[in-house]
Amino acid sequence: MLKIRLARTGARKQSSYRIVVIESTMARDGRFVEILGHYNARRNPPELVLKRERVDYWIGRGAQPSETVRSFLKTKPVEAKS
Repeated sequence: MLKIRLARTGARKQSSYRIVVIESTMARDGRFVEILGHYNARRNPPELVLKRERVDYWIGRGAQPSETVRSFLKTKPVEAKS
């Protein structure tokens, strides 16, 4: 089963996170399928970048977002294209 979750990057006490598609049995920082964006809480305001089209693609393929990623998806809605 595929999951969409955070993978930690950065030095000790200076963490940032990648939002990745990964097999659910892999370690937190294990080999991932694709990077979908990143999250940096150390910035003011926190920086969140998502490739929304790719997130929708993987959810359509059955990938399950983690609770944290699910909350990111709610706070960053799809922007209407005109």
